[in-house]
Amino acid sequence: MENERLKLPVGIQTFEDLRTEGYVYVDKTQYLVNLITTGKIYFLARPRRFGKSLTVSTFDAIFSGKKELFKGLYAEGFMNRPDFKTSPVIRLDMSKPITNHGIDELENSIAKQVRDVADRLDVALPDSNAPGSLLNDLIIRAAGKYSQKAVILLDEYDKPYTDFVNDPVMADRIRDTLRNFYVQIKANDEYIRFTFITGISKFAKLGVFSTLNTTTDISLMPQYAEICGYTEEEIIRYFPDYLEDTASRMKITSEALINRMRAYYNGFSFDGEAKARLYNPFSTLLFFVEKEWYSYWMESGSTKFIEDYMKANRLTVEQFRNMPISRDFAKSPGEIDTAPPHSFLYQSGYLTLRPGTSDDLSLDYPNTEVLNAMSTLVSKNHLRDKGEDYFKCRSDLLEGLMNLDCEQVIDVFNRLLASVPYDDYPKNARRTAPKTSNPKALKTTENEPDYRIILLTFLRGCGVVVFPEIHSNLGRSDLVIAHRGVAWVIEIKVARRGDRAILKAGEAFSQIEDRNYAKLYPKTVRIGLAVDNRSRQITEWKTG
Repeated sequence: MENERLKLPVGIQTFEDLRTEGYVYVDKTQYLVNLITTGKIYFLARPRRFGKSLTVSTFDAIFSGKKELFKGLYAEGFMNRPDFKTSPVIRLDMSKPITNHGIDELENSIAKQVRDVADRLDVALPDSNAPGSLLNDLIIRAAGKYSQKAVILLDEYDKPYTDFVNDPVMADRIRDTLRNFYVQIKANDEYIRFTFITGISKFAKLGVFSTLNTTTDISLMPQYAEICGYTEEEIIRYFPDYLEDTASRMKITSEALINRMRAYYNGFSFDGEAKARLYNPFSTLLFFVEKEWYSYWMESGSTKFIEDYMKANRLTVEQFRNMPISRDFAKSPGEIDTAPPHSFLYQSGYLTLRPGTSDDLSLDYPNTEVLNAMSTLVSKNHLRDKGEDYFKCRSDLLEGLMNLDCEQVIDVFNRLLASVPYDDYPKNARRTAPKTSNPKALKTTENEPDYRIILLTFLRGCGVVVFPEIHSNLGRSDLVIAHRGVAWVIEIKVARRGDRAILKAGEAFSQIEDRNYAKLYPKTVRIGLAVDNRSRQITEWKTG
């Protein structure tokens, strides 16, 4: 079956559809069987569009006894065991309730979903619109009707709450509604065989975990790190035809394609040790469909929301690179409405786990897709505020790089630097700079990293392949842009009061030459830039 030409399951979240309509299914059922046979109440946190709903749908099919769907899968043996029993399944998708018409409409839509499940199970419920009361009755009556304890599958439990993360008053009202609903799960434990809950993070305020005090959180357990998402081995095993087709379109080998995909779409880690690396299924599948390097996952969500969040909090991209965190933070990052920015971005999936120092971990962007997309958002914010058109700047930059037009590239850089608000630059830089016994060295290097970071973020946001601080045998260059077979090697110096910018540009260029920064590349454009620290513009430059 793996070698047949099956369809790509883009947007398909129903297990039965995958198995009956000719789609590729990456077998994850071993993890599900292990959960069913070793415990009772579980919680899994994963970013949006990462396979949580498909996991819930697969649990539904197992407990409903749809054995014909599992032929050739790991769970087939489990379902054919003599002691296997089906159960009434109460599956609730909390991404469906209406949240933008007040609490009454929210409660009505939750109540309707409970009634729909009752109709499917042929269970009569009393005439009530109180969601908690209806769920209580459904659990008890379903268990009684089928003479078997019920299974609770609660998908996206936090979605109504996170819809109002920027509206604390409404968020509190929704929290109270959800708490009164979810408490029925603990209250009816004797009628429940198995509970599986998904969300983007574990929020104590919702009351789910304070009431379900026996919940096992598998989100960071190494043995379940790969329960959602694709490993590289799974992509090679299950999608060989699509790898070959895409490689052929791009005129490269399948091995070369995997190497590029690894950097662009791989990198999510959920094992608490930051070892297992996963591809986002949504991005991977759309990449095979469109065969273009693009930020599919980022664009599938509310980019305006995250764009506004980055702007309101005056966030940069580089401040979250290799950010150290504790293991306690990784397991309990706090409430999303009051969390610091790195916690918010981690819980939303924009940052992921990486190895840290000693026994701790760190956060970073999972891959090039997310890093470039976040860079684009920050660049758009700056340029829009100054009346600049991001797409025009991007077009001019790419044209300048293609035509090897240094003047046009530097003009775009200056338009970008002019768009950055003055108070986004570090204050009292000299006071906060590292101590050194060489005052001259301090004077010549101060603030260069800040200009490098601004240009780096913009270049990434334009989809340009760019590397900061590439090491040679004698030092490291500020930026190296790789575009159409040409390496642009850039060194930045800051001209302060009393400095001659033209000399600073010459100093930057000489550093490229003297330290062999360009020797690594067959074809180069070498540029020494001098940024005037008062105007924050590139006023002189030297190239070769």
